[in-house]
Order: sequence, then C-alpha cells, then structure tokens
Amino acid sequence: MNAELIRALQQLEEEKGIGKDVMFEALEAALLSAYKKNFGGAAQNVRIEIDRTTGDMRVYQVRTVVQEVADPANEIALAEVQQYDPTAAVGDMVELEVTPRDFGRIAAQTAKQVWVQRLREAERELVYKEFRDREGDIVTGNVHRIERKNVYLDLGRIEAVLPPPEQIPRESYRQGERVKAYVVEVRQGTRGPQIVVSRTHPGLLKRLFELEVPEIYEGIVEIKAIAREAGARSKIAVASRDKNVDPVGACVGPKGSRVQAVVDELRGEKIDIIPWNADAALFVAAALSPAKVVRVDVNEETRTAQVIVPDHQLSLAIGREGQNARLAAKLTGWRIDIKSETQLKEMEAQKIFIDLPPEELGAPAGQPLAGAAAGDPVAAPQAAAEASARQGDGSVDGPVEVTREAAG
Repeated sequence: MNAELIRALQQLEEEKGIGKDVMFEALEAALLSAYKKNFGGAAQNVRIEIDRTTGDMRVYQVRTVVQEVADPANEIALAEVQQYDPTAAVGDMVELEVTPRDFGRIAAQTAKQVWVQRLREAERELVYKEFRDREGDIVTGNVHRIERKNVYLDLGRIEAVLPPPEQIPRESYRQGERVKAYVVEVRQGTRGPQIVVSRTHPGLLKRLFELEVPEIYEGIVEIKAIAREAGARSKIAVASRDKNVDPVGACVGPKGSRVQAVVDELRGEKIDIIPWNADAALFVAAALSPAKVVRVDVNEETRTAQVIVPDHQLSLAIGREGQNARLAAKLTGWRIDIKSETQLKEMEAQKIFIDLPPEELGAPAGQPLAGAAAGDPVAAPQAAAEASARQGDGSVDGPVEVTREAAG
C-alpha cells in the first residue's frame, strides 16, 4: 500500500504540476484530522509523519515528564521515560510513537475527503500564482460557453471570463472559437482563482504589436502612447531607439503584413501608426493623420493646440462624430482646437476690426456698424470699406484690402 501511495503521488505531480512535498503535507494534515476524529480527547499534542521514501506513516505524541502522572493523555512518568532515556528529567518534553495498529484502515476511510480538498486548494493556489504574474499579459483561449452575455474562455487549467463591458461592440463569439484577450485582473475567489480578461483594453493592442513586431519585443522600437476606441479606430505613437530603424515602417511590415495581422485579430479595427515627436506641435500634427495640417499653435500653459487645416481637410481632421480629433487628443494629451483656413481668416478679420472705434470706421460715435454688433467677421470689413469710401479716408484702405483677402 505504501509503494502504491508513492506511485500515486508521483502521478499526481506529473498530471497536476503540484510538488510531492505539498501533497505529503496535505496528506499528513488529512491523517491528523482523521486521527483526532477517531481518538477524540486522547489525540492531544499529536503530529503525523510520512516517510518521503517508503511512505510509512507514524503517529507521535508529545508528553510532559512528571514524577506522578495525573493526565495520561499529556503526561508520562519519569520512571517510564528513563527506561530508554536515562538523561530525562521532570519537566522535559518527550515525543512518543502512538501509531495505532489499524491506522492504515483509518487513513484510507477518513483521510480521503480531507486530502482531496487540500489537493484542490493547493492546485487553486498554484494556478492563482501562475496567472497572478500574467496580469497585463495576453492569453489565448477557446470560447467554452456564453452565459448572461459573459463569455467564458477555456485556458486549459482554468476558465477566464470576458464580461460585456470588456467585449468589442458588435463582436460576436462562437463556441470553440480561439480568441486572444488581455488579462485585466486575477483575484482569489471562494471557488478558486477568477481571471477577468478584456478585448477593449489598449494593452491588448500593445501586446499584439509586440507579438507581430520583433523590433518592439526587442526594445528597438518603443510604443509611446495608445488611444483606442475598440472596434472602430485606434492610434498608436511609436519611436525608435535606433536611427537606422523606421518605427512606422517596422510596425507596418512588408506590404503591411504586420499591422494587417493585428487588424485581423481585432476584426477589422482601423489602426493609425503615428511617429512620436518630442516637439508638441509636430506630434499633434502627425496625430491628426490622415488629415494634412497647415499650422499648429501650442499654448504650453493650458496645453491647448490650435490646428489649422485646409478647407477640404476639415471634416477629415475632425473625423466622423469627432472621432479622429478625439483620438488625437487622447494620444497626445493636448486639447486640440481645429480650424479651417477660411475660419482662421474670418477670425483674423474680426480681430482687426473688433477693437476699432466707430469714428475710424466712418460711423457716428455711439452707432455700431451694420453686422459688427452681431460679430459677423465678413459684414464688419464690408461696412468698414463702405465707410472708408464715403469719407475718402486713405488710412483705412490698407487694412481693408488685407481684410478682404483674409475674408476670402
């Protein structure tokens, strides 16, 4: 029986990955529980030891050496102890073997349930430690089941849950389908480790690029920032530590193969790869890709960037429902205000004439120009020109001409 026990423990070690020492400790605790259950009050100060080589089980009880025994369960007479240990003295603690004859039967009958429970706990702890270190990593699992909109992925030794908020909008899952996900949290629950994964986390995009782009994995190309609206569009800013390596080209790959692999895994999500730049103006301009930018004015104090784009690029720069501008702001960390060239000219025209007194614009004092009160950037220059023509004041001709060009 003892030889069979050793072989069974070795097999469990191979199958479950649990060390034999852990299983021996679990078995000793189970046997101790069984012994106390069978022997009640007589099982005080008892420990059980299993030989790691032979599998032999022995029960030892600690007793106090006294001159006269008053409590047989916890004390032993000095005369009895001195028969095998002449140096013993009153007050010493001695350990005696008290293994029952039928202890093997007791162990087989009573210890099984406790041992199985301890093994299950040890296995759960092992799995928890394994996945606790994988927080922030990527895992691949098969869709095992879908319950109440939660998708459960089979990771082999454990299940991971993909809750609705972490699922890409409008993405469907089929049973048996292989899915990559980002480990958001690993926590120890009453029923074992609970692993929460995500398909919407920006970290998933980063890990996928690390898998597809060797330069990122090796640290030659660095991902500086990520802005993502899962299922729709993402922007990723990259920089190279090697001047001979183009970070954008490395991420795109030959004929776009690397970025396409990431796009396929994310079910068609569009990805803009942006070169990172320490110059805020250049970085903001690049972040608004694919729109072309004419000029960027930055305010360091308010971290606001005013971006000027050609008229025909305005809608592209803003994006559908503001998505492109919103992602660019998240990526750069700057508040971005986008204007077209025409809007800029109108603003400059308004600025030129908004502070001029009515006398200089040819209107009676206290009487506003037509259109100026409404803040019309086009009406104000026109009114000023008409007033100048009436008065024949050449001093306004210069500004009016510039304003007309600015107003288009």
